[in-house]
Amino acid sequence: MTSAPGNARRNSSPHYRAMRDVVQSMDDTLPGKFEVTKEGIVHDMMSPGGPHEATAAHVSRRLEKVMPDELLAHNGTPDVEDVPEGIMRHPDVMVIAWADLDVEGSVDPRAVVAAIEVVSRSNPENDWVGKMRDYPLLGIPVYVIFDPRTGSGAVFTDIHSTPDGPRYAVRKDFVYGEDVTIGEWTIPTSGLPRYQDAGAS
Repeated sequence: MTSAPGNARRNSSPHYRAMRDVVQSMDDTLPGKFEVTKEGIVHDMMSPGGPHEATAAHVSRRLEKVMPDELLAHNGTPDVEDVPEGIMRHPDVMVIAWADLDVEGSVDPRAVVAAIEVVSRSNPENDWVGKMRDYPLLGIPVYVIFDPRTGSGAVFTDIHSTPDGPRYAVRKDFVYGEDVTIGEWTIPTSGLPRYQDAGAS
Protein backbone atom coordinates (compact mmCIF):
# COMPACT_ATOMS: atom_id res chain seq x y z
CA MET A 1 0.00 0.00 0.00
CA THR A 2 1.11 3.54 -0.61
CA SER A 3 1.20 6.39 1.85
CA ALA A 4 -1.01 9.43 1.75
CA PRO A 5 0.54 12.88 1.76
CA GLY A 6 1.48 14.17 5.19
CA ASN A 7 -1.26 16.77 5.35
CA ALA A 8 -3.85 14.11 4.52
CA ARG A 9 -2.63 11.99 7.41
CA ARG A 10 -2.88 14.96 9.78
CA ASN A 11 -6.44 15.66 8.68
CA SER A 12 -7.60 12.09 9.20
CA SER A 13 -9.24 10.82 12.36
CA PRO A 14 -7.18 8.80 14.87
CA HIS A 15 -9.46 5.80 14.24
CA TYR A 16 -8.89 5.94 10.48
CA ARG A 17 -5.15 6.48 10.89
CA ALA A 18 -4.96 3.44 13.15
CA MET A 19 -6.79 1.23 10.64
CA ARG A 20 -4.69 2.59 7.81
CA ASP A 21 -1.47 1.84 9.70
CA VAL A 22 -2.67 -1.72 10.35
CA VAL A 23 -3.45 -2.20 6.66
CA GLN A 24 -0.03 -0.94 5.62
CA SER A 25 1.74 -3.20 8.11
CA MET A 26 -0.14 -6.28 6.88
CA ASP A 27 0.00 -5.57 3.17
CA ASP A 28 3.50 -6.91 2.56
CA THR A 29 3.30 -9.82 5.00
CA LEU A 30 -0.08 -11.49 4.42
CA PRO A 31 -1.70 -12.66 1.17
CA GLY A 32 -4.72 -10.94 -0.29
CA LYS A 33 -5.87 -7.34 -0.46
CA PHE A 34 -6.59 -5.09 2.53
CA GLU A 35 -8.85 -2.04 2.31
CA VAL A 36 -10.44 0.41 4.75
CA THR A 37 -14.17 1.12 4.74
CA LYS A 38 -16.51 2.85 7.17
CA GLU A 39 -17.27 -0.60 8.59
CA GLY A 40 -13.60 -1.37 9.24
CA ILE A 41 -10.84 -3.30 7.49
CA VAL A 42 -11.77 -5.62 4.62
CA HIS A 43 -9.48 -8.54 3.81
CA ASP A 44 -10.03 -10.14 0.40
CA MET A 45 -8.22 -13.48 0.20
CA MET A 46 -7.55 -13.52 -3.53
CA SER A 47 -5.34 -16.24 -4.94
CA PRO A 48 -2.41 -14.86 -6.92
CA GLY A 49 -2.78 -15.31 -10.64
CA GLY A 50 -5.62 -17.43 -11.99
CA PRO A 51 -8.93 -16.15 -13.40
CA HIS A 52 -9.02 -13.09 -11.16
CA GLU A 53 -5.70 -11.60 -12.29
CA ALA A 54 -6.17 -12.79 -15.88
CA THR A 55 -9.55 -11.04 -16.10
CA ALA A 56 -8.09 -7.77 -14.80
CA ALA A 57 -5.24 -8.00 -17.32
CA HIS A 58 -7.59 -8.78 -20.24
CA VAL A 59 -9.92 -5.89 -19.36
CA SER A 60 -7.00 -3.49 -18.96
CA ARG A 61 -5.49 -4.42 -22.32
CA ARG A 62 -8.81 -4.30 -24.16
CA LEU A 63 -9.62 -0.87 -22.76
CA GLU A 64 -6.22 0.55 -23.64
CA LYS A 65 -6.70 -0.50 -27.27
CA VAL A 66 -9.72 1.82 -27.60
CA MET A 67 -8.96 4.67 -25.16
CA PRO A 68 -7.00 7.82 -26.02
CA ASP A 69 -3.29 7.82 -25.22
CA GLU A 70 -3.66 10.22 -22.29
CA LEU A 71 -5.69 7.64 -20.35
CA LEU A 72 -4.50 4.43 -18.73
CA ALA A 73 -6.39 1.33 -17.59
CA HIS A 74 -4.17 0.80 -14.58
CA ASN A 75 -4.14 -2.45 -12.60
CA GLY A 76 -1.32 -1.83 -10.13
CA THR A 77 -0.77 0.39 -7.13
CA PRO A 78 -1.60 2.96 -5.71
CA ASP A 79 -4.85 3.00 -3.75
CA VAL A 80 -7.67 5.50 -4.06
CA GLU A 81 -8.27 7.28 -0.79
CA ASP A 82 -10.66 9.82 0.67
CA VAL A 83 -9.31 10.70 4.09
CA PRO A 84 -12.28 12.80 5.33
CA GLU A 85 -14.62 9.91 4.45
CA GLY A 86 -12.24 7.41 6.04
CA ILE A 87 -12.15 5.15 2.97
CA MET A 88 -9.19 3.59 1.19
CA ARG A 89 -9.93 1.21 -1.69
CA HIS A 90 -7.83 -0.57 -4.30
CA PRO A 91 -9.63 -1.13 -7.63
CA ASP A 92 -8.52 -4.11 -9.69
CA VAL A 93 -8.43 -1.75 -12.69
CA MET A 94 -8.92 2.00 -12.73
CA VAL A 95 -9.26 4.24 -15.76
CA ILE A 96 -7.31 7.38 -15.01
CA ALA A 97 -5.29 10.06 -16.81
CA TRP A 98 -1.53 9.61 -16.73
CA ALA A 99 -1.23 13.08 -15.17
CA ASP A 100 -3.59 12.15 -12.30
CA LEU A 101 -1.67 8.96 -11.62
CA ASP A 102 1.63 10.83 -11.34
CA VAL A 103 1.20 11.80 -7.70
CA GLU A 104 2.89 10.96 -4.42
CA GLY A 105 0.83 8.63 -2.29
CA SER A 106 -2.77 7.64 -2.89
CA VAL A 107 -4.83 8.75 -5.87
CA ASP A 108 -7.72 11.19 -5.47
CA PRO A 109 -10.78 9.04 -6.22
CA ARG A 110 -12.44 11.96 -7.99
CA ALA A 111 -9.73 11.74 -10.65
CA VAL A 112 -10.77 8.16 -11.46
CA VAL A 113 -12.84 7.89 -14.64
CA ALA A 114 -13.97 4.33 -13.92
CA ALA A 115 -13.29 1.66 -11.30
CA ILE A 116 -13.39 -1.98 -12.36
CA GLU A 117 -13.53 -4.93 -10.00
CA VAL A 118 -13.20 -8.66 -10.63
CA VAL A 119 -15.24 -10.55 -8.05
CA SER A 120 -13.17 -12.88 -5.89
CA ARG A 121 -14.73 -16.15 -4.85
CA SER A 122 -13.63 -15.67 -1.23
CA ASN A 123 -15.47 -12.38 -0.64
CA PRO A 124 -17.97 -11.44 -3.38
CA GLU A 125 -19.86 -9.11 -1.03
CA ASN A 126 -16.87 -6.77 -1.03
CA ASP A 127 -17.51 -5.93 -4.70
CA TRP A 128 -21.27 -6.37 -4.94
CA VAL A 129 -22.15 -4.63 -1.65
CA GLY A 130 -19.24 -2.77 -0.04
CA LYS A 131 -17.82 -1.09 -3.13
CA MET A 132 -21.32 -0.48 -4.48
CA ARG A 133 -21.71 1.72 -1.40
CA ASP A 134 -18.23 3.26 -1.31
CA TYR A 135 -17.51 4.12 -4.94
CA PRO A 136 -20.43 6.54 -5.44
CA LEU A 137 -19.58 8.06 -2.06
CA LEU A 138 -16.04 8.62 -3.41
CA GLY A 139 -17.44 10.25 -6.54
CA ILE A 140 -16.27 7.58 -9.01
CA PRO A 141 -18.71 8.03 -11.92
CA VAL A 142 -18.55 4.53 -13.44
CA TYR A 143 -18.23 1.25 -11.53
CA VAL A 144 -17.97 -2.06 -13.40
CA ILE A 145 -18.08 -5.57 -11.94
CA PHE A 146 -16.85 -8.69 -13.75
CA ASP A 147 -17.92 -11.88 -11.98
CA PRO A 148 -15.99 -15.02 -13.02
CA ARG A 149 -18.28 -17.13 -10.82
CA THR A 150 -21.27 -16.52 -13.09
CA GLY A 151 -19.72 -15.29 -16.34
CA SER A 152 -21.63 -12.03 -16.04
CA GLY A 153 -21.30 -8.52 -14.69
CA ALA A 154 -22.80 -5.07 -14.47
CA VAL A 155 -22.01 -1.43 -15.19
CA PHE A 156 -23.19 1.18 -12.68
CA THR A 157 -23.46 4.89 -13.54
CA ASP A 158 -25.31 8.13 -12.76
CA ILE A 159 -24.63 8.91 -9.12
CA HIS A 160 -27.60 10.45 -7.36
CA SER A 161 -28.50 11.36 -3.79
CA THR A 162 -30.55 9.00 -1.63
CA PRO A 163 -31.47 8.99 2.08
CA ASP A 164 -28.61 6.52 2.58
CA GLY A 165 -26.09 8.65 0.72
CA PRO A 166 -24.92 8.78 -2.91
CA ARG A 167 -25.82 5.72 -4.97
CA TYR A 168 -25.65 4.68 -8.62
CA ALA A 169 -29.00 5.18 -10.36
CA VAL A 170 -28.39 3.08 -13.49
CA ARG A 171 -27.37 -0.58 -13.72
CA LYS A 172 -26.72 -2.36 -17.02
CA ASP A 173 -26.12 -6.09 -16.77
CA PHE A 174 -24.10 -8.11 -19.26
CA VAL A 175 -23.04 -11.71 -19.79
CA TYR A 176 -19.64 -12.85 -21.01
CA GLY A 177 -19.61 -12.90 -24.79
CA GLU A 178 -21.44 -9.58 -25.10
CA ASP A 179 -19.76 -6.24 -25.67
CA VAL A 180 -19.74 -3.96 -22.64
CA THR A 181 -19.53 -0.17 -22.63
CA ILE A 182 -17.38 1.38 -19.90
CA GLY A 183 -17.66 5.15 -19.96
CA GLU A 184 -17.14 6.11 -23.60
CA TRP A 185 -15.45 2.88 -24.66
CA THR A 186 -16.82 -0.49 -25.70
CA ILE A 187 -14.85 -3.72 -25.33
CA PRO A 188 -15.61 -7.40 -25.94
CA THR A 189 -16.02 -9.80 -23.02
CA SER A 190 -15.52 -12.98 -25.03
CA GLY A 191 -12.83 -15.34 -23.80
CA LEU A 192 -12.69 -14.07 -20.24
CA PRO A 193 -11.81 -16.85 -17.77
CA ARG A 194 -14.27 -18.40 -15.33
CA TYR A 195 -13.67 -19.91 -11.91
CA GLN A 196 -13.60 -23.68 -11.86
CA ASP A 197 -15.44 -25.75 -9.24
CA ALA A 198 -12.31 -26.50 -7.23
CA GLY A 199 -10.21 -23.90 -5.47
CA ALA A 200 -10.79 -20.21 -4.85
CA SER A 201 -9.57 -17.09 -6.53
